Amino acid sequence: MAKESLPRLDQSEELREKLLPHCRLKKGEIWQDPRGLHRVGVIDAASREEVLRLFGDRRAELMIHDPPYNFRVGGKKKSAALFEKSTADYIDFSRAWVRNSIAASAEDAHLYIWLGAQQKKGFQPLPDFMMMMREFPELQSRSFITLRNQRGYGTQKNWMSVRQELLYYQKGNPEFAVQYTEIPKVLKGYYKSVAGKRTENIERSRSDCIRPGNVWLDVQQVFYRMGENVPGAFAQKPLKAIDRLIAASGGISLVGDLFAHSGTTLVAAERRGISCYTGDIDPIFAELSIRRLERFRRTGEIGWQWHSPFPEVEMRL
Repeated sequence: MAKESLPRLDQSEELREKLLPHCRLKKGEIWQDPRGLHRVGVIDAASREEVLRLFGDRRAELMIHDPPYNFRVGGKKKSAALFEKSTADYIDFSRAWVRNSIAASAEDAHLYIWLGAQQKKGFQPLPDFMMMMREFPELQSRSFITLRNQRGYGTQKNWMSVRQELLYYQKGNPEFAVQYTEIPKVLKGYYKSVAGKRTENIERSRSDCIRPGNVWLDVQQVFYRMGENVPGAFAQKPLKAIDRLIAASGGISLVGDLFAHSGTTLVAAERRGISCYTGDIDPIFAELSIRRLERFRRTGEIGWQWHSPFPEVEMRL
């Protein structure tokens, strides 16, 4: 049995041609949630007009973006659909969509950006992207979070790559809600006097578990044996990670995501009972996101594991 019934969608033009007729949206179109909670569009994140049309008269208190990293992530085939530009062109693209994200954000908002670092090419695009972000005076850098993947890119000639970078910025002064992991506190020994009583740090704690900090060790990397897995979505982010970002953002009502991919932000928002306005330049990923939401509402399942999100399409290529 194959690990997944649907291969990576960036590595087969023939497969993409089979899937496109089953996508309900075309470029520029927006799906309106029949329950009135969410929107999903086929939009270009670098287009101010398309982004603002997606958000209408609403503004998001939280933005979570997972843009293309400008290099191949896993896999062995070089795809015709691979997003790869010069570093200068990539930064120009990034500058455009960040500007649009700011325009679609509330006065007080959180902004999270997943990004990669190509070890063989000067760790690009991460350093140039971080420098570019200094051009926006309305954004304040807050944290550099690292998600530790359980499975990395194996190598015998270098340190195994297991990290995933997540940049955190703030616009204005949004509320931040402290979070805790499920990892129990085990270290003792930090004492100080409180109201004349000498106490140990665990005694003073609000929780028996540790806070996540900016190095996350408790979030499982998504792979085909997990129920939340979306076959074909090669860069899927864990639902637990997105849920943590939403929970830490306080009592928000709308989260935005300009790179929908597998619809993780959409499903996380649905489970929290808040709105998500998201989009993708690729109609296949916009369709995946809508189907994932519909499947969750119908069955309670948060993904397909190794089963195909497009059962109506013959996958023998």
